[in-house]
Amino acid sequence: MNTMNINEIKQYKHEPFTDFTIAENKDAFESALELVQSELGKDYPLVIGGELITTEDQIQSINPANKAEIIGRVSKADQDLAEKAMQAALSTFNTWKKEAPEARADILFRAADIIRRRKHEFSAYLVKEAGKPWKEADADTAEAIDFLEYYARQMVQLKDGAPVESREGEENKFNYIPLGVGVIISPFNFPLAIMAGTAAAAIVAGNTVLLKPANNTPVIAAKFVEVMKEAGLPDGVLNYVPGSGSEIGDYLVDHPKTRFVSFTGSREVGCRIYERAAKVQPGQIWLKRVIAEMGGKDTVVVDKDADLDLAASSIVYSAFGFSGQKCSAGSRAVVHQDVYDIVLEKAVALTKTLTMGSPEDVNTYMGPVIDQASFNKITKYIEIGKEEGRLMTGGEADDSKGYFIQPTIIADVDEKARLMQEEIFGPVVAFCKARDFDHMMEIANNTDYGLTGALLSNTPEHIERAKEEFHVGNLYFNRGCTGAIVGYQPFGGFNMSGTDSKAGGPDYLILHLQAKTTSTTL
Repeated sequence: MNTMNINEIKQYKHEPFTDFTIAENKDAFESALELVQSELGKDYPLVIGGELITTEDQIQSINPANKAEIIGRVSKADQDLAEKAMQAALSTFNTWKKEAPEARADILFRAADIIRRRKHEFSAYLVKEAGKPWKEADADTAEAIDFLEYYARQMVQLKDGAPVESREGEENKFNYIPLGVGVIISPFNFPLAIMAGTAAAAIVAGNTVLLKPANNTPVIAAKFVEVMKEAGLPDGVLNYVPGSGSEIGDYLVDHPKTRFVSFTGSREVGCRIYERAAKVQPGQIWLKRVIAEMGGKDTVVVDKDADLDLAASSIVYSAFGFSGQKCSAGSRAVVHQDVYDIVLEKAVALTKTLTMGSPEDVNTYMGPVIDQASFNKITKYIEIGKEEGRLMTGGEADDSKGYFIQPTIIADVDEKARLMQEEIFGPVVAFCKARDFDHMMEIANNTDYGLTGALLSNTPEHIERAKEEFHVGNLYFNRGCTGAIVGYQPFGGFNMSGTDSKAGGPDYLILHLQAKTTSTTL
């Protein structure tokens, strides 16, 4: 394989976002949407050990903005096929773990190049299958490219291990080796970026994987599997097994040959996986490792001396980007009582300017939520919010054609209310009044989660205090609380937000490796 030289490998820079105000870019994206439109309704097989397997039982992927439109039909694995995939992954691991780290990295570099060349096509699939507006889709694809590039470089840096001391007459080495077969369970909300990132990290570290993508967005995952094959990934390293969580998800998490589970999704499912993975099964000779990113209840905190226009925009765009369907979304605004009314008024006014509609329209800011279950859950929380606080804007929903819910602000919510404590995963933000900075920090830390947070302040002492006291994995000052970039803001949180596995950070690949010490007497 033609591997990159070490100077090229060290030069990581994140993939730029597309400027759709440039006519050429807008035209290119519209062409990509037409291409994807022409490919709708295809059948996608399972991929097990390189074998393409079609099943009668299928997952039907639909457009959340237009329920009548079928994106594709994806074959569905049962337990027998999950076992077949496990055996293929076990067998392939014996050869893949011996592949040079540079060669494994080179496959990721090539996959990144392929996706970069087809960037708008992948983004168009995100528009269609996940309901992402143009900018959100473009950022998702850019992040997938970033993960591939970043983890490839990280693996090349880790290949020689870490330095340790040696005494006279001995040589000691500390190296990393792969774990084994991993189960990758990826979410619908970043169906390219997180799916590609979690799979690529495991693969470049020398593991083989079983990929079970979210049932709402399996076509995008199938497209990624095709790219990895084109990039030169050997058969059996990446096995594509969509299916039911209760049928094959549990089966694979429980499997005695599963070495690790990498999960992104809800707290409820993450805790269930963590518990099941902890049980040692007959024939199991290791403790399974679990990498889990499980959600958040994230707070944008506004100090009394903050830039109030910046505060309002930080709250609104953190809350309503991709319809609030981000674990990093700012679903709580905690505002100093002296500026509360002004910030609330500005946020409401800004929210009313947001365009909601088909994500295929370049001018749409907010599209649908992902499915009927999400629609029902979010609308139920809006009703709770009307009882717990004051509805300022939004609150209406329509699922006649797609799953559309207006961006919703509920004001005057108590810090312990359900709307301030429970993850909604939709376009709903609760406003809560704080007496002073002590009270702000108290509220900011009063949930079970600890993923992201933001403080808008121009008081240096408050910023320094927040660095110490605001207990979240990703803390931002004078900006919103979403939009972490791979390699720049490694992403992952505390408490019930997961295992603080910092995706896109310098220690993430190590979670997919185990350290081995060798000592040679000379």
